[in-house]
Amino acid sequence: MKRFEGKTALVTGGNSGIGLATALAFASEGARLVITGRDQSTLDQAKAQLGTDSIAIRNDAGQIADGDVLAEILKRRGIMLDAVFINAGMAKFAGLESVDEGLWDETFNTNVKGPYFLIKALTTLLNPGTAIVLNGSINAHIGMPNSSVYAASKAALISLAKTLSSELLSRGIRVNVVSPGPVQTPLYERLGIPAEQLSEVAANIQAQIPLKRFGTANEIASAVLYLSSVESAFIVGTELVVDGGMSQL
Repeated sequence: MKRFEGKTALVTGGNSGIGLATALAFASEGARLVITGRDQSTLDQAKAQLGTDSIAIRNDAGQIADGDVLAEILKRRGIMLDAVFINAGMAKFAGLESVDEGLWDETFNTNVKGPYFLIKALTTLLNPGTAIVLNGSINAHIGMPNSSVYAASKAALISLAKTLSSELLSRGIRVNVVSPGPVQTPLYERLGIPAEQLSEVAANIQAQIPLKRFGTANEIASAVLYLSSVESAFIVGTELVVDGGMSQL
């Protein structure tokens, strides 16, 4: 029997990159998928890959109202969840002198505020034994220049895994974090770095990874499925770092 046969998984930002890879991995293990994203065309493409039983809902991860609407849609359809991957997020890098309030608010709304209130909105839709996995980042640990706002938002998200675990564990709900290192996904094209500098930046980052390569979205997806499965039933409030050794050496 497949690990997630008869179960339903929600993947925010499930229309591309790590989110799509994780949604496809869940589906291959028998799960019914609910995915969200802001772009309707990529949502439609992802839904076609996931099959007719999947549900794709346009949703802005940084808007509390959108999270409430998502929960209401699932409630009306009688959908209860067994796994939640809070993956949707944004990364824009800028030095301290270039950061303004708009960048701060957009980053924290998308990476922290929206996810927090989405989890709150979903609590009545989580079956006992549900696993919530938050998508963190090794940037919360390594002090990379120009990443101060992004890194702070991911540090906040990692902290939430511990506090929410304490609050939700009595209901049989586990919360953990997967923190990827550099992974080759479309997110890198949206870092705010000029296109002509991306190759140089990528080469510099790769040189800092002991494995000397970027990770893949499928490798992160495997970690998420592990944290969502019964194999990890004794893991609570923990961060699983998947970074090719970058933050360890």
